[in-house]
Amino acid sequence: MLEVLTNYSWIFNNLIIINIVLAIILIFFERRNPTSTWLWLMTLVFLPVLGFILYLFLGQDMSKKKMFKTKEEEDDCFDVLVSDQERVFEGRDFLKHNPEYKRYDDIVKLNLMGSKSIYTLDNQVDLYFSGEDKFKDLFESIERAQRYIHMEYYIFNNDSIGNRVIEALAKKASEGVEVKLLVDGMGGRWLTKKSIKPLLDAGGEFASFFPPFFPVVNVRINYRNHRKICIIDGKEAYLGGFNIGDEYLGVSKKFGYWRDTHIRIRGSAISSIQWQFFLDWRFATKKEMSACQSYVSESLDENKTGIQIVNSGPDSKWPSIKDGYLKMITNAEDKLYIESPYFIPDDSIFEALKIAGLSGLDVRVMIPNKPDHPFVYWAGLSYIGELLEAGVRFFTYERGFMHSKVMIMDDLVSSVGTANIDIRSFKLNFEINSFIYDQEINKRLTERFINDLHNCREITLEEYKNRSRIIKIKESVSRLLSPIL
Repeated sequence: MLEVLTNYSWIFNNLIIINIVLAIILIFFERRNPTSTWLWLMTLVFLPVLGFILYLFLGQDMSKKKMFKTKEEEDDCFDVLVSDQERVFEGRDFLKHNPEYKRYDDIVKLNLMGSKSIYTLDNQVDLYFSGEDKFKDLFESIERAQRYIHMEYYIFNNDSIGNRVIEALAKKASEGVEVKLLVDGMGGRWLTKKSIKPLLDAGGEFASFFPPFFPVVNVRINYRNHRKICIIDGKEAYLGGFNIGDEYLGVSKKFGYWRDTHIRIRGSAISSIQWQFFLDWRFATKKEMSACQSYVSESLDENKTGIQIVNSGPDSKWPSIKDGYLKMITNAEDKLYIESPYFIPDDSIFEALKIAGLSGLDVRVMIPNKPDHPFVYWAGLSYIGELLEAGVRFFTYERGFMHSKVMIMDDLVSSVGTANIDIRSFKLNFEINSFIYDQEINKRLTERFINDLHNCREITLEEYKNRSRIIKIKESVSRLLSPIL
């Protein structure tokens, strides 16, 4: 009996030592946001065993620099193009071709310096608001492919639409088209060897980004590849919120109608999307890539839509997409419309939205009424009260599930992509957004937003103040966890 008690005492004492070591790492080495640091310190103190396990899965950040060193080195190859464009900006050459440029030149320069995002003017953009329209055109684009298809998705389900995509890719691979399919290890965990066998047998290639250690179970909660892109022959590229799965066609009993936003780009902006695919593929496969010049996109002189492709993730020096969002909020003079399924703003976004509301701008935020992650949903609601008081209007989408990631500024600048207004998208996920400088695209996105309001219910300040005590408790607990959600 005495020996058993001695063993327990040894384990307890060592747990204390481990907690102290982790606390030192948190404070002196990782240099986290103070709020996040305090949350983990409290977790380690009050939950010695569980807190340690949670930290291993959700919190550890020390290996990030080593983990993403290759991606950073490859990204430096883009510096030459960035330097060339900086010289063009200094000469103000863009003003000759686009008089409106001076209204958003600081946003363009921010994206160029922060994310090495090249600004191109020769693009055409098609908008998709339903899965049926998006997948219809995607399958037609795949069928047209003659040289290559590069596809990268966060979620790729082993279901009806997923099997159709695999079948379509396998068919093109058997015809000699280069096919590369990259999926996230967590979002694509249901794909089996049997399900991707037709693609591999046809000569296609498959890779998993941070695959699970064990089948189906993936303990790497952080650093997920949340991008959703497809590039075909350098002529077409798809980007946005739709993943590969039956629910994105609106057939899920749980979510019902699926409201999302996706775009198809034709023009030089595709080169930036292609470059990002190369980096992600190289990181996932550890294989050398062939010369990028053979994949350069076609230039279409007749198109005039300005676009920057902005990428961000744990391998980025700056939180580039968040910075782009923040710049749009602070630059807005008239209106700011936001669609995001997850709304957990960090301090900078929260304060900027509050100031925009207090300044009298027309600020409206649309969030879903059917949460797929309850803690994230309740954490988001906890931020709404103060913003409502500042004049920001909030709407819950009632028709089904709203998964769109869109920001619309005034009548000219818009952003469509994969990044939510939450801390996970800003710091932990690999994301990709398009920043579009075009009045017609802005107008069409605005019209769709206004149309969606007919399927929404507005959250009033009076209603929010009268919410139940149970809801307030859920919000308070979830908000404490917001830095790691």
